[in-house]
Amino acid sequence: MKVKPAERTSGVQEYYFSRKLRQIETMKQNGADIINLGIGSPDQPPSENTVRKLCEEASKSSGHGYQSYTGIPALRRAFAAWYQRYFNVKLDPDSEILPLMGSKEGIMHITMAFVNQGDEVLIPNPGYPTYSSVTSLAGGIVRNYDLEEEKGWMPDLDAIEAQGVESVKIMWTNYPHMPTGTKASKELYEKLVDFGNRHGILICNDNPYSFILNREYLSILSVEGAKDTALELNSLSKSHNMAGWRIGMLAGHRDYISTVLKVKSNMDSGMLRALQEAAAEALANPPEWYDKVNSVYERRRVLVEEIMDMLGCRFNRSQTGLFVWGRIPEDVVSCEDYVEDILQKAYVFITPGFIFGSRGERYIRISLCADEKALKEAKDRIWKEIASSRL
Repeated sequence: MKVKPAERTSGVQEYYFSRKLRQIETMKQNGADIINLGIGSPDQPPSENTVRKLCEEASKSSGHGYQSYTGIPALRRAFAAWYQRYFNVKLDPDSEILPLMGSKEGIMHITMAFVNQGDEVLIPNPGYPTYSSVTSLAGGIVRNYDLEEEKGWMPDLDAIEAQGVESVKIMWTNYPHMPTGTKASKELYEKLVDFGNRHGILICNDNPYSFILNREYLSILSVEGAKDTALELNSLSKSHNMAGWRIGMLAGHRDYISTVLKVKSNMDSGMLRALQEAAAEALANPPEWYDKVNSVYERRRVLVEEIMDMLGCRFNRSQTGLFVWGRIPEDVVSCEDYVEDILQKAYVFITPGFIFGSRGERYIRISLCADEKALKEAKDRIWKEIASSRL
């Protein structure tokens, strides 16, 4: 290239799924019928009233101009009511909620708002890769903290503290955890809030999976003193089948929210009003709607667990969220080669755990975002091309 890229890009790679989807598309163009069990993009639709509201609002001639950087009042109020109803958390819709174009956007905004060059950021291993890449782009120092199966995939705060936290600015947490499906507990959140308050660390909890195969709705903001040291991201992508709509939120103390707004207001010009009105409608869905969505995931979960068993993987049957996370057999040398073999022979794509960090190297992740017909076909192919030869 004639113009050299910024140095900040040297430590960041293209997102794994971006590269893999190109490979899968090439295979499809060459005639392969690929079943994608890798990505957690919900294939069920939003509620009918949500789609109806979108159409109604989009047909109005007055709703297509720039919108407020802080979202319309109706959406903020809907987020506040949602948090009060399900998480028992009271939020001021005027100052403690910031609507986002998806919570992934919020990860960048928070990092840009609080991380200086050289600040350390605590990131779970295994964990969502975006936490690391965004930290690197902002000039922060990635400091992984290990999550281990033997410890229930929970952070060892004593071990982190023993290593010194003087340079730590932010700690990312994510429960229900992706990729392991581990649920949080009130005790964990209490410990995290205490840890953040004692050390002046901003605890950023990413919480998009609470409604998937889970009825124990927990928010870190429900802990006393949490708003002094914690922010929480949430999203309609998983909980309301609205991944492509790109609607999320950030909640926390008004001072933290106003600081993040300084960054956000220089990076976008607000969301389409119709999307916001429809999102507010979605947030009012009754509990029965979530139950209906989860009944589909429950049936799919049975098939995915059968695939895991067939592959000889060990997994925790109490996981929540959109995936099943399993440890591969000990005689498998390379997880990357293992999933590539499945892709090339059975034409089924499964996510290798190493993309979530070194602690995920002996694991695979299978998505529930494929219908039962596709899952049964994937199971048959894997048995025929992979599993039967292992017996």
